[in-house]
Amino acid sequence: MYPDDSIQHMVDDWWIEDTSFDFSRGRLVKAFLPHVDQIPKQIVATGRHEPTDHTHADFFIEPLRVKSPIKRTGLPLAALPAYSNEVNGVYRSKKRPAIIICEGGDSVEKSLTHGKPKWQTAPTVLVAPCYGVDEGVGVRSGFNPQFVSRVRSCFYPQFMWDRLPISGANESIIRLDHIQPVGKHHDAIEPTNFRLTDDAIGILDEWIEWLFCGTFSDDSLLLYFKQEVPGR
Repeated sequence: MYPDDSIQHMVDDWWIEDTSFDFSRGRLVKAFLPHVDQIPKQIVATGRHEPTDHTHADFFIEPLRVKSPIKRTGLPLAALPAYSNEVNGVYRSKKRPAIIICEGGDSVEKSLTHGKPKWQTAPTVLVAPCYGVDEGVGVRSGFNPQFVSRVRSCFYPQFMWDRLPISGANESIIRLDHIQPVGKHHDAIEPTNFRLTDDAIGILDEWIEWLFCGTFSDDSLLLYFKQEVPGR
């Protein structure tokens, strides 16, 4: 039931039900994902309530500019450890739908990770977050309808329109320029029982090539749609 001015209309099936609940490419999942601001923010502790209390402190939040020097308070806090050349970033996050773009590569042998921090080799997947188009659902501001129409017709390499097969917004925009890592763990990712079909994944791969390289294969269905579909 996709409109004829969408790339989804070009294939027989776009989403398929799949209850294997794995972390395969094309799987629709849910995860807490950050809002990406143009300028990130940091939290800076200014003082402890009690000299011996390492769990409570006063703090402020300010922009984290890449050219600004790192601020040091000299106040060790258990919740905000201060490491050399590091800051404590802070951001808004929301549990939202996302599509697994990459399964994250191969596992590393335990003999090569023994005694080292887990973050060095902990497995992740790469996901593209989905943003609801509808205005007025909760605190969602919605998107400009004319913009949504252009996204649906494949005008921009970083934006992809879709109707997700789960409850929530009627329409969504997938931001391929927000592809990001998420821990490959059941406490970080909630799989749904839907995934993209093989045909849909093929088009998604063409879209990623368009965004990353600015190119299309000779037999690209996405390129055909952009060039030939009437009314686009």
